[in-house]
Amino acid sequence: MENKVLITGANGFIGSALVAAALGRGYEVWAGVRATSSLARLPVDRIHCIDLKYNDPETLKEQIAAHVCKHGAWDYVIHNAGLTKTLRRAHFFEINAEYTHRLLDALSQTGCKPKKILLMSSLSVYGGGDARTFRPVRLDDPQRPESIYGKSKLLAEKYLCQQDRIPYVILRPTGVYGPGDKDYLMEIRSIRAGFDFAAGMKPQFLTFIYINDLAEVAFRALEIESVQNRAFFVADGDVYTDEQFARLIQEILGKKHVMRLRLPLWAVYVSCLCSELFGRITGRAMTLNTDKYKILKQCNWICDTAPLSAELAFKPAFDLRRGLQETIQAELSK
Repeated sequence: MENKVLITGANGFIGSALVAAALGRGYEVWAGVRATSSLARLPVDRIHCIDLKYNDPETLKEQIAAHVCKHGAWDYVIHNAGLTKTLRRAHFFEINAEYTHRLLDALSQTGCKPKKILLMSSLSVYGGGDARTFRPVRLDDPQRPESIYGKSKLLAEKYLCQQDRIPYVILRPTGVYGPGDKDYLMEIRSIRAGFDFAAGMKPQFLTFIYINDLAEVAFRALEIESVQNRAFFVADGDVYTDEQFARLIQEILGKKHVMRLRLPLWAVYVSCLCSELFGRITGRAMTLNTDKYKILKQCNWICDTAPLSAELAFKPAFDLRRGLQETIQAELSK
């Protein structure tokens, strides 16, 4: 009998990769998507879709209870749904944290307790790493997020850790990239146009994980029975400066001349502020905003991936060069 998995936020960049990985492993997949969401990334003929009403806890419980009666409980749940940008900061806590809380309650109170639930969190729950020593952030370091986004993800983690009804795993990926990602695509397009803009006058030390490798980690964490009530940083193990990252993109693009500009942090902040104000005027949540500035200004994104290797026996299939080649090729082929 096929294992059944619920993947929330399934229509997004990470979610759609999780769906593809689940199908490749023979799972029966339930994709948590809103009725108004685009399903263009999803193979809708091979999956089931469910629009979970997180905003109404009682309706959510009724939905899941009805699902159990008709289909049985999910074996695994990947809670990937979340918000990375919004016009209203309170929405971060409502969607990233409170929706997680309500889902946990609904699963445990309706006879739908899975074998394990995986929360897709973020390295941002730790705040900035030490920018003097550049020591990798470790799992036992204090969690002091600066951004509202990071604080909301940390609260979601706390809700998960405080319950003892469902075994869990928390993944805290660093920079996730790959075909279909929009954030790093902005930099790729900028360099393709001949410009590279860096935040701050000091180099940033960056880490990355290719989208397919992140999906592989997620299912290893679910399927290895001994891995329970654990958290992992997810990165490919290599470290790059922001300039090395940009030059690698330039090399893959075959772009001979690129103008590199380092913007002082005050200028980055002003740009984020202007973008945010424009978003408020137009009613659009912008990628650049003052909360994102708190993330952009951080210099140390190095994290300790030793537990990932030791407990999940994970070795990335994609280093940054190969991953960027795949990403850029997908962009150029459009």
